[in-house]
Amino acid sequence: MTPPSQRAFLGDALHTPARGEIELLADTLIEVDPAGAIRAIHRKDGAQTPAVLARHRAAGTLVTVAKGHYLMPGLVDLHVHAPQWPQLGLALDLPLEEWLQAYTFPLEARYADARYARRIYESLVGGLLANGTTTAMYFGTIHLAATQVLADICLERFQRALIGRVAMDDPGQCPAFYRDSCADIAESETRTFIDYVRSMAGNESGLILPAITPRFIPACSDELLRGLARLARETGCHVQTHCSESDWEHKFVLDRYGVTDTAALQRLGLLSRRTILAHGNFIDGPDIATILAAGAGIAHCPLSNVYFSDAVFPLHRVLERGVHVGLGTDISGGASPSILENARQAVIASRMLESGVAARVSRAARRSPGSRIDAATAFWLATAGGGIALDLRIGLFREGYQFDAIILDGRTPGSNLHLEPNAAPGEILQRIVYHATRTDIREVWVANRRVHARPDAGAGH
Repeated sequence: MTPPSQRAFLGDALHTPARGEIELLADTLIEVDPAGAIRAIHRKDGAQTPAVLARHRAAGTLVTVAKGHYLMPGLVDLHVHAPQWPQLGLALDLPLEEWLQAYTFPLEARYADARYARRIYESLVGGLLANGTTTAMYFGTIHLAATQVLADICLERFQRALIGRVAMDDPGQCPAFYRDSCADIAESETRTFIDYVRSMAGNESGLILPAITPRFIPACSDELLRGLARLARETGCHVQTHCSESDWEHKFVLDRYGVTDTAALQRLGLLSRRTILAHGNFIDGPDIATILAAGAGIAHCPLSNVYFSDAVFPLHRVLERGVHVGLGTDISGGASPSILENARQAVIASRMLESGVAARVSRAARRSPGSRIDAATAFWLATAGGGIALDLRIGLFREGYQFDAIILDGRTPGSNLHLEPNAAPGEILQRIVYHATRTDIREVWVANRRVHARPDAGAGH
């Protein structure tokens, strides 16, 4: 759909402009420019609001959000393994190191067939958009053609995406049927993919961005890790990798380098303001300081951590130190594609960390006070927090930010979500975080384009 010269949205908008802060913009008019950025926000009682509203009505560029529906920032998923979509909700019975070898590497090897990749990736991108994910950070596979297909589909469907061709060349951890034959080829194909994304027709605005993607330290040789670090410095691309996800990974790096995963990545030159570290469950105080100093971000994957981390991520402590954190589904290590589901799980995990889980241990001994987060913080992580981690102007309603948004229906028949008329903003947000599902998402917009509509949402604008 080609956007008009401009558009405006009228209705109740709800967002979390800062951690712990909830703002309801009641009967507000949000103007969006042709490039998808928010041009102006006109409050209900603003002096210019009547004239601006009349102009958009006359031009046919007004989108009215019905009462009982809420305009909310689009959801940001900082960690998705795109090729693992077919095994979502399956194969979660083994430890990480065994799961990769038994299930995941054989599945990812199938993407040598670009036709298979297109079929799966079309389903994936459509599914995430339907769940309200307007921005996703994707791991691809080692296959250049298949990863290019993923970039093509994200652009076709107009989902904001950061995508990486996965690099992994260590024969000790990567099977012969699924690994880069050498560091030079992995680095060369990563460079080719970067050039491909940056030259895509229709991607002049940078809706799709390339990300340099060493899978994780155990899968990569030192030569490859250093080569990718040089490439990151040269190109200014984002970097994504795993960090201290499980006891096994954390110990593997300690045994290999004598330092933590975080410290090793810093020494290798892979930590910067544009680095996203997935998981980080076993980071310690010095690691937190290193991540903070680099300006890097963490993709907190609370649902996936249940299956593979062997620990609970110290989210509140990391946030209090000032580290950038957002949420990730970790498809398919996490069993749900919904960032809202992961927001719920983030709250639950933080409460379990604070209260402790070993019933046979005394309450005083098992507790970790000051660990909990609330629903507002979870939603901030799912939106603005993810935007901050990526260093992108997304995740809230503010002039100059991209208009990536969902229209959430608080009156969906048969839904678990029930919103009382005239409820306080905090109550509305809590109910949405704890009860909303894909069914309640009526429309999804990215940069002034409607990219998904529930079947009963009408023909569009």
